[in-house]
Amino acid sequence: MDAKARNCLLQHREALEKDIKTSYIMDHMISDGFLTISEEEKVRNEPTQQQRAAMLIKMILKKDNDSYISFYNALLHEGYKDLAALLHDGIPVVSSSSGKDSVSGITSYVRTVLCEGGVPQRPVVFVTRKKLVNAIQQKLSKLKGEPGWVTIHGMAGCGKSVLAAEAVRDHSLLEGCFPGGVHWVSVGKQDKSGLLMKLQNLCTRLDQDESFSQRLPLNIEEAKDRLRILMLRKHPRSLLILDDVWDSWVLKAFDNQCQILLTTRDKSVTDSVMGPKYVVPVESSLGKEKGLEILSLFVNMKKADLPEQAHSIIKECKGSPLVVSLIGALLRDFPNRWEYYLKQLQNKQFKRIRKSSSYDYEALDEAMSISVEMLREDIKDYYTDLSILQKDVKVPTKVLCILWDMETEEVEDILQEFVNKSLLFCDRNGKSFRYYLHDLQVDFLTEKNCSQLQDLHKKIITQFQRYHQSHTLSPDQEDCMYWYNFLAYHMASAKMHKELCALMFSLDWIKAKTELVGPAHLIHEFVEYRHILDEKDCAVSENFQEFLSLNGHLLGRQPFPNIVQLGLCEPETSEVYQQAKLQAKQEVDNGMLYLEWINKKNITNLSRLVVRPHTDAVYHACFSEDGQRIASCGADKTLQVFKAETGEKLLEIKAHEDEVLCCAFSTDDRFIATCSVDKKVKIWNSMTGELVHTYDEHSEQVNCCHFTNSSHHLLLATGSSDCFLKLWDLNQKECRNTMFGHTNSVNHCRFSPDDKLLASCSADGTLKLWDVTSANERKSINVKQFFLNSEDPQEDMEVIVKCCSWSADGARIMVAAKNKIFLWNIDSRSKVADCRGHLSWVHGVMFSPDGSSFLTSSDDQTIRLWETKKVCKNSAVMLKQEVDVVFQENEVMVLAVDHIKRLQLINGKTGQIDYLTEAQVSCCCLSPHLQYIAFGDENGAIEILELVNNRIFQSRFQHKKTVWHIQFTADEKTLISSSDDSEIQVWNWQLDKYIFLRGHQETVKDFRLLKNSRLLSWSFDGTVKVWNIITGNTEKDFVCHQGTVLSCDISHDATKFSSTSADKTAKIWNVSNGELLHLCAPLSEEGAATHGGWVTDLCFSPDGKMLISAGGYIKWWNVVTGESSQTFYTNGTNLKKIHVSPDFKTYVTVDNLGILYILQTLE
Repeated sequence: MDAKARNCLLQHREALEKDIKTSYIMDHMISDGFLTISEEEKVRNEPTQQQRAAMLIKMILKKDNDSYISFYNALLHEGYKDLAALLHDGIPVVSSSSGKDSVSGITSYVRTVLCEGGVPQRPVVFVTRKKLVNAIQQKLSKLKGEPGWVTIHGMAGCGKSVLAAEAVRDHSLLEGCFPGGVHWVSVGKQDKSGLLMKLQNLCTRLDQDESFSQRLPLNIEEAKDRLRILMLRKHPRSLLILDDVWDSWVLKAFDNQCQILLTTRDKSVTDSVMGPKYVVPVESSLGKEKGLEILSLFVNMKKADLPEQAHSIIKECKGSPLVVSLIGALLRDFPNRWEYYLKQLQNKQFKRIRKSSSYDYEALDEAMSISVEMLREDIKDYYTDLSILQKDVKVPTKVLCILWDMETEEVEDILQEFVNKSLLFCDRNGKSFRYYLHDLQVDFLTEKNCSQLQDLHKKIITQFQRYHQSHTLSPDQEDCMYWYNFLAYHMASAKMHKELCALMFSLDWIKAKTELVGPAHLIHEFVEYRHILDEKDCAVSENFQEFLSLNGHLLGRQPFPNIVQLGLCEPETSEVYQQAKLQAKQEVDNGMLYLEWINKKNITNLSRLVVRPHTDAVYHACFSEDGQRIASCGADKTLQVFKAETGEKLLEIKAHEDEVLCCAFSTDDRFIATCSVDKKVKIWNSMTGELVHTYDEHSEQVNCCHFTNSSHHLLLATGSSDCFLKLWDLNQKECRNTMFGHTNSVNHCRFSPDDKLLASCSADGTLKLWDVTSANERKSINVKQFFLNSEDPQEDMEVIVKCCSWSADGARIMVAAKNKIFLWNIDSRSKVADCRGHLSWVHGVMFSPDGSSFLTSSDDQTIRLWETKKVCKNSAVMLKQEVDVVFQENEVMVLAVDHIKRLQLINGKTGQIDYLTEAQVSCCCLSPHLQYIAFGDENGAIEILELVNNRIFQSRFQHKKTVWHIQFTADEKTLISSSDDSEIQVWNWQLDKYIFLRGHQETVKDFRLLKNSRLLSWSFDGTVKVWNIITGNTEKDFVCHQGTVLSCDISHDATKFSSTSADKTAKIWNVSNGELLHLCAPLSEEGAATHGGWVTDLCFSPDGKMLISAGGYIKWWNVVTGESSQTFYTNGTNLKKIHVSPDFKTYVTVDNLGILYILQTLE
């Protein structure tokens, strides 16, 4: 680099480092070829904007004069005119020998050669495509002065001619390879007389002094001969450029030992000529950034200031250089027509997108139509068949083999002709070929063949049905994914409504498709084709959509759940249930195990949609202002955007370097804000995912962010673990206000609907309301006091208020604390409702814009969409998990305590409830003949109640701590109990005698009565013991696990016993010698435990062949093989105990949401 340029850069280094954003500047320098990708990565790795700028300048200082010029031009392009002015005096003076213009990079020698050769000038708006230009120049260099062909090929409007002209706009290339000059011929679509005229004109240009002949050649052969002589004798080592060649016979006229560069849509045109051949394919898209750059130059705006429609135009035309230039030129004349031209594109009105320019075709459809007309007659219909393909879809060869009823080789030959003519694109992935159309080609075909589309769709369905009658659709077939994704689309487009309903209302289809692609696409199809499906049966359509929406989080997991078992949990009136029952009965006959949830009619589903978009905890989810989209973020460091109705993914952004804690849509839905553990706040374009702003003023992790509800003056509020709230104006670089008052981390904040108040909640247990204008505190609510009467242990009373959300009228505010969600009336501060459904901590709640639904997000990796009316009207009884069950003949009697501490007896078959008494119950049990009830409390007391007259007639205080387990013996005379201490008490309550079983070193987890006065107990000390309850002696002692033993059971023949532990495993042991027989819960591939958590209970079947376990859900195991026979997914999780009938056909449990499950094996 010149000393002057270097000194200028060093002199203004500080100003440059302070102001420039490196991202777009580096894009320009990479395009110019003066910065490498690895250098860009090195700059990006710097932590701050200023350090990134410093690193870039350091790199430029080590480079040459051209790098300085590229940097200068990049500053001008990106609107840093003041900074560019500082560097202007340092622009290197290029040596006079080359005559180089420092800004354009073109020498006077190049300009003269190109002008004489008729090479077109650069377009008014020009964006460099350095990589492609370099590729063409490399291929031209390979000719080394010898005859040969370099072909630039691509679809209509991809910029081939501009690239060809740009490739020869290079001093060293012309001087070194083509000193004889460059001669440009615009060929186009010609007949023989037209070609003769082109040749005559060329000969005249090459022989201006008429030294070879004063007469024009009279035919093509004579012209070819004249051209050969002129090129060899008068213009040796020159380059002939043939632009827009359509036919191979045209090239034969130029096949005379010349060096030729040609542009074409058909790469096979050179097949008929001799000599070395090189090909440069041109992709059909400029890429988003280049496309925006062209538009910005046309309308004379900075790229960052372009309206939203600019991004949509680039997306709609897939960055086609022709379309971007056509629209850019039109916008230069009519700058307010962004929306109009976008609509023309979306509505495929190509005739209205016209331009007078050097391009040979007046409108886009005309350019594409010419290509199709040039196809052979016998293959034109096959191209028409491609009208049914969707945008961005790569179709396997096998699909078209079925459509055309042909062998693979025949189909590939036809498709290759389309590929050669740039009418189709081919993606070669290993052995298989996949074909796709450019979006503009799809639009052109659908518009051109609109009257035939229904029949074309019907044709593919008919062919599919015909083929797959004899060939079942299996996942290992290359066409399988295509049919699962697009069969419904083709049926709907073919108006085959009956077939579509039969497909969508089939549990087999639902099972096969969700197993391959998950539930979101299916839910989307139910929404998309609702108008058709409702014609058949509105209720059935709702049944299937609700089934998929509420089980989506299960259907997207591995191993894939049994969909028939999930279907059996649906209401009995549901079509899903009826199909599932039919299938289950057939499979039961073949030895399969299925469960009926016999008391499910008492359960109301409050959620409307459950999705699982993240791979880790979900910290926040929010609605867009129009209610159509949901954004979510979490521990996996990503921001996800998906459709609110179906859960279909729209955007996935790696948003931060650490966990993303909160996200928020702006009122106009243009932006999404995110904040993170990395202390940064970022603003993103909600449609494109582009980063707009980064704020970095908080000193600790930023926990929450929220925009004002009015877009008139957009503000963003953020709250952090530094105890402060900050207000940001998006038009300013620094924070507007900082709010002080919380004494611990600020977890969440929300503006009131009128933007006058800001609500914030904190780990200090309070909810505060702030005045937005003055930034002063207005009101404070202590949420912790509402937990003081909770059933949770008092020592665990730290209450962190996680989040809050206002209702639309500003009268109510919703708050989440622990795993509960409360709705408060602001004036009266009274609780309206609460709801449970998540399996772990709830991190976020938010109302939809109209208040009809709300979102909750949780550590359980799910986002739930709730209906507000259902939640507020819900009066469901929630049971505590300590229940006891007695099975009598055909009866199931359940003793339970509900959330308001009522002791109740429930008839499992009829659902009848008898309320017995109110008490501080920690555990309870029924006597085998239903004469007595015993219950223990937190003070160590045990009471016995007589069922006949509901009278307590025995009580004693023997335990010093909370009684956790209690059970009658078969004769009802003795009561066995265990507490937080390490002993078990055997109390003959009729004789008032006691025996203490002492031997465990830590708290007894639970116990189970066996035959012959024996008792099995297990403890936190990792041991399992067998006791004689008459003598109090230990008869067997097993050390089974490293950690706590959670549950145990002995088989009926007393030869095997099972144990489960906090290590998430279940083991089966030999009773006589303590040998391990099976390990039932190995870790799955993803590392998640097979039981979804700790295994908390086990029970053997009477024949010892089956084992049931409870944990995150319920599983049935084959004891002989150790394999799972069935899984039942409860709504909640953390099941504590499973009660099993003597015949091993009825099972009872309660989940952590307080829902009672009475399950029966299907026969």
